[in-house]
Formats: sequence, structure tokens, C-alpha cells
Amino acid sequence: MTDRDRKLRRTALQTAGVVVVMGALAWAAVPFYSWFCQVTGFGGATSVAETASDTVLDQSITVRFDASLERGMPWEFNPVERQMTLKIGETGLAFYEAHNPTDRPVAGKAAYNVAPYAAGGYFEKIECFCFTEQVLQPGETVLMPVSFFVDPAIVEHREAKYVHEITLSYTFYEIDLPQDTETAALAPGNESLTRTAAQAIDTN
Repeated sequence: MTDRDRKLRRTALQTAGVVVVMGALAWAAVPFYSWFCQVTGFGGATSVAETASDTVLDQSITVRFDASLERGMPWEFNPVERQMTLKIGETGLAFYEAHNPTDRPVAGKAAYNVAPYAAGGYFEKIECFCFTEQVLQPGETVLMPVSFFVDPAIVEHREAKYVHEITLSYTFYEIDLPQDTETAALAPGNESLTRTAAQAIDTN
């Protein structure tokens, strides 16, 4: 092998190495960005809480609910109520309704954020349909709950403390169906939530 061939081979290996590294960084960037947004509230990303707040302030905040669909998503998707006012730290329970008007099962996943962005890190979800995939059978309509509170720490943030209204937005986009679509009326763990949601509405 000549010196020229060795140089060409070395260059090819270096180029391949750069491609592999860049591909790995691109693949890792998506989950890292999602984690970063969840932790910091950057871009209006919300946080997740395991339990309700143990502090409720004598200060109210209004939460508005918004729903949209990505282009090509065939569902109908709307909030059951457009807004609610609750105390900061108080647990709220809201419902969204989704309907599949097609003659085929359709799976979806919800992307979400809050506005203004400064409030993102203080909007805590306890339970949410957006945590898992949803599968609607042909003609099926479901009620999907989201349980949340606004962290009392919001009143200490230099910008967020002036927020008196938060908009919670969801956008559903279509995803590949799970292998077992016959028994997946909802993603695992969400059927009971939907049943609870329907019962809660019936009793109100």
C-alpha cells in the first residue's frame, strides 16, 4: 500500500468517524432537549409531580385549555371546558374529549406546553393522558383527564409571579398503531383514567 493509499484510507476513516459521532449527537439531542425543557420549563414545557401540593395560597390563577391537531391527524379533539380559576397550589381536574370519526383504529400522542413560557416550570401535572399513547377505535369517543396544580413557588419568580393566566395547550399527532389494536381501546393504564373521568363528569 502506497503512502497515498494510506492517506486516503485514513481520511475515509476519519470522515466515517465524524459522521458516526454527529449522528449520535443528533440522536441524543432530542431526549436531552425534552429533559432540559421538563426540568427548567424552557419553551413552556410543564413539570410532573408525584403528589398534590401541600400548600395552597390565597391567590387565584386562571388556566385556559387549548386543543389542536397536527396536519393529517383525523381525530376531533377539544377541551370539555375552556377555562377554570383555582387557587395557586390547589389541584385542578380538567377533561379533553377525543373522537375518531374514521373507520379504522388511529393511535395518537399529545405534545404539550404552557404559555407564557415563564410559567412552564411551575405548572405541575399529576396525571395526564399525554403521558402515554392513546388508541381510538373506529367511531370511538373518550374523555381524557389531566390533573394538575400551579406550584406556589411561582410567586417567588421575578417574571412568573406577575402571571395571572396560564394557557395549557395540547396538539395530538398520529403515530404508528401498537401491534395489538384489537384490545387497545386506550394505551395501557389510561382506560381506568378515562372511566374515572366519565364518572367524575356524571357526578358534577
